[in-house]
Amino acid sequence: MNSSGYYVPAAALWICFAVKVPDLRRAWRDPLIRSVCVVIAVGGAGFFFAAPPTIAAVNDVSGIPNVSSLLVYIIISGFSASCLLLIVHWRGGPPEHVRRVSRHWLLAYTLVVAALTVLFGLGDAPVERRTDFDTYYASAPFIGEMIMLYLLAHMTAALVTTLMCWRWALQVHGWLRAGLWILCVGWLLNLSFSGLKLAAVAAHRSGLDWDVLSTTFSPLFSAMAAPFAIVGFLLPLVGPWAVGTGRTLAAYVRLGPLWDELSGASPGTPLAAPIRWYASPQVHLTRREAGIQDGLSLVRPQLDDEFRARAQSAAEASGSSGPDAVLVGQAAMIRAASQATRQGRTRAPRVPGDSAVPTSRAALVGVSRALRGSPVVAAVRADRAVASRPAVEHVEDGEKSPT
Repeated sequence: MNSSGYYVPAAALWICFAVKVPDLRRAWRDPLIRSVCVVIAVGGAGFFFAAPPTIAAVNDVSGIPNVSSLLVYIIISGFSASCLLLIVHWRGGPPEHVRRVSRHWLLAYTLVVAALTVLFGLGDAPVERRTDFDTYYASAPFIGEMIMLYLLAHMTAALVTTLMCWRWALQVHGWLRAGLWILCVGWLLNLSFSGLKLAAVAAHRSGLDWDVLSTTFSPLFSAMAAPFAIVGFLLPLVGPWAVGTGRTLAAYVRLGPLWDELSGASPGTPLAAPIRWYASPQVHLTRREAGIQDGLSLVRPQLDDEFRARAQSAAEASGSSGPDAVLVGQAAMIRAASQATRQGRTRAPRVPGDSAVPTSRAALVGVSRALRGSPVVAAVRADRAVASRPAVEHVEDGEKSPT
């Protein structure tokens, strides 16, 4: 695998980490947030420091041949521990149980890191190996044991994490379950990575040449595992937010025709105070809904219940279902009232009761849709007629409208 195969996943993981930094700053005491950030940051570091150019640079700067391999082993062991801690905190349970299990895993991998350092110091690896250190020194005293320890520690974390995610996924539903299944795939790929390396190392110690498993195939499995792991961790956190934001944006867009119609009732006066363009979608939607309610209050003196009833009857005659016809009637009434308000008409028609005026978001969205798509409502814009029947025309005071 070329250098981009290491640096691209590292960059992707660090971008994800940058996205999570604001959450970390707001809730740095939350062990779950800390664990997520550590997993992402350390995972990116593992790819970055495992790249051959980085290995060469670290060896050159330190002046110690192959010290970069020890650094990579330590980072990967830290990544394994952080993933285990994340799953433990994520699943939760009695606080004392969570703390006890977390301490045990943290202690175990701290001892692994210490043992790796001691074994490297006792061993001798004078020839720099950037891509095949594992197999080249598989039989070297102390260095071989260091390699085996690192691989077994990684396999243990991969196997335990896979089993934990698998069992948990069978007990939950929704976004969490989807994220856990994806994590299972990611950790099975990680297990394949360390399994292939272990097979190559064991073969080398037995006099066989299976180096291609370690140098060619295992990095590919590791690169594939990274996106699965990150998506699996982030999906339960980002998924509900993404769906909620999508629904908010959809409601904002669907309310557009009603907003435009009521804005036209008083062109010189905005329905709501301006907000910054980068405000959250929920803030934009709240502003639009509040402005629509203010607009309805503005045109309320011109809302004509008789006009609404005739528009509803026309919609039913043209084939609209009962609920849709109700929305068409309300939309036609609002359009006529908006036009009357804009033209400065003063005669107050028969104002409908509160039940005839839409208030809920669903009703407002339905009215907004009817404003754009109903031929009955379009007739109001064209000639203030409803399905060829005469509409309520506002004329001089004291003069009655045709019925």
